Amino acid sequence: MKLDIEYSLAGQNTSIHTDVNNDDLSFKLEEKDLRKVVTIKAKKDIRLVKCTLNDVHEFNQDDIFALNGYQSWTDTKETSLKEKFVEKDVYKIPGLVRNMFAFDRYGDALFYKYNKNILHGYNIFYVKGKKELFSYNHNYKNAYLIYQVDKAKHNLSIISDVDGVLLKKGEEFVAVDLYYNSNYKEGLEAFHKEFVSESEKVFGYTSWYNYYQNINESIILRDLESLDNRFNLFQIDDGYETFIGDWLEVDKTKFPNGLKPIVDKIHEKGLKAGIWLAPFVAETKSKLFNEHQDWFKKDPDGKISKCGSNWSGFYALDLSRQDVKDYIRKCLEYYMEIGFDFFKLDFLYSSMIAPTEGMTRAMMSNRSYQFLRDVLKDKLILGCGANCFSSYQKFNYLRIGPDVSLKFDDVWFMKYMHRERISTKITLQNTIYRSIFNHHLFLNDPDVFLLRDTNIDLSKEQKRALVTINALFGSVLMTSDNIATYTEESKKLLEASLDLFKNAKDKEFKKIGENIQITYTLHDEQKELVYNTKKGILL
Repeated sequence: MKLDIEYSLAGQNTSIHTDVNNDDLSFKLEEKDLRKVVTIKAKKDIRLVKCTLNDVHEFNQDDIFALNGYQSWTDTKETSLKEKFVEKDVYKIPGLVRNMFAFDRYGDALFYKYNKNILHGYNIFYVKGKKELFSYNHNYKNAYLIYQVDKAKHNLSIISDVDGVLLKKGEEFVAVDLYYNSNYKEGLEAFHKEFVSESEKVFGYTSWYNYYQNINESIILRDLESLDNRFNLFQIDDGYETFIGDWLEVDKTKFPNGLKPIVDKIHEKGLKAGIWLAPFVAETKSKLFNEHQDWFKKDPDGKISKCGSNWSGFYALDLSRQDVKDYIRKCLEYYMEIGFDFFKLDFLYSSMIAPTEGMTRAMMSNRSYQFLRDVLKDKLILGCGANCFSSYQKFNYLRIGPDVSLKFDDVWFMKYMHRERISTKITLQNTIYRSIFNHHLFLNDPDVFLLRDTNIDLSKEQKRALVTINALFGSVLMTSDNIATYTEESKKLLEASLDLFKNAKDKEFKKIGENIQITYTLHDEQKELVYNTKKGILL
């Protein structure tokens, strides 16, 4: 195993490619008790860029390994060297299209250079097969780890994303601190022992996946009335506000009486009241964006940092500014005072989209997520579009895949776009492969199930697979259906899925080609399912 360190001195980038210290810095690599730790000490004032451990592990052709995506929407999967799998590089999209829709802003494309011969994942990595491995990042508050698989060389390298760290002469920085075990089962047990999170499971309703932004007081109250005492949450999603960013302005046309009377009715039914916000961003049509452009982050070229093309296009607030944090605090406290118990906070990757000198992306996300927890105190938080490891001990729940689509794999041309695209196919894949996080980094939100017969293009068998897998592997089971319209068949399927959600135990999965074999115990009886990832059905 070799260590490379890239850094900047007086504005000039340079590297150490050997195991010898130089006149600019020194380092030590320690290996003890299944930990690998790299500490860098500056001999001059330097700026760190990247620290890489090379030739860490060799693969067998048939070994299955896991690639955990950058943020919660990013595709996550198990694969092997014999599979023809290439990660989608948004820079293969024509520049006009990429820039128009800001496809390079949702994931890691701005700072990670994609290579067709390299596969990569973040902060946790494992190998099942002849040459087992389980590794995860102890240093996630300071620097993310990028696990790189070279398909040609059959080996693994690990990059520590230390970009942004400023070290004065004499200062030290832990660039790498990772767990490394050549036994998969032992490694998984160690990970589960170290990270533990518990909260109440959620069975609830959200308005998004039926009406999207086209909600109003009548629709919300009608769907609230349809819920029975099996539910414990009713969440109002995007569409109640005038514009993204103007959270203190509820649309008076849609909600003439405001949200407080609705919260009261939710509580009268014995449910928790949930609200959706994207606290770190604002769209171009908002008053916030037009009146406070100095509040927004800047890219290295000095332009305001765009985060994506949703709504009228949206931009990242600068969380290093006290006036920005005061505004976000005011907005969140407003909804706390109204009586909301549950906060779904979305598009959180925006907190690390542009560099903040002296801070890594890991530092930026941990700082911003902790701010949300500090403001909301003991309220329940569901994070979305966030880095998984940074969410630990900040959020009760985390979305672990992209949005469910009303089609199995969304419209055809979106398959060639960014890795964070809307897709039921991908979110089901993520639900299974990220199930190892559930009750450990947080409680998993696999996104909604949909059993209605109108306004949807999922087949009956695809809807069955969606609700079954969500119930087995998630701790948040949500729908956007008006369940009063369910057929008897849908009611029976929901009841069976709730039984899985509450009582299934000993859940395991195994990848077999394009199928995933799922085993579990229900009421002391061993059960087995086979999920076909291509068709989205249970065989």
